[in-house]
Amino acid sequence: QVQLVESGGGLVQPGGSLRLSCAASGIIFSLYDMTWYRQAPGKRREFISVITNGGSTNYADSVKGRFTISRDNAKNTVYLQMSSLKPEDTAVYYCNTNPIIKGRDGMDYWGKGTLVTVSS
Repeated sequence: QVQLVESGGGLVQPGGSLRLSCAASGIIFSLYDMTWYRQAPGKRREFISVITNGGSTNYADSVKGRFTISRDNAKNTVYLQMSSLKPEDTAVYYCNTNPIIKGRDGMDYWGKGTLVTVSS
């Protein structure tokens, strides 16, 4: 059974940094492209970044140059290093596979996410 557990969120001042982690289980992690999404209050979930199983990366324009995605296949973990944070980065952050993985019920599976709040 797939499980994605995000961690590392918290309250940070504008201009600050955070590193998010996502531990995956129930999948052969090294075979999957991994992604980060976020959902701000009252908004739809949006794509942030992807890292392929070969290590190639891509970013949404809104975070390019400020966020860095990485992975450690030995730990089945994907990371998101966030710097120069802005109030508009406030959101719940989720990781997933690409394409989005399905749960036992056939629906898209999402973990609980981790909340990032950027505020002074």
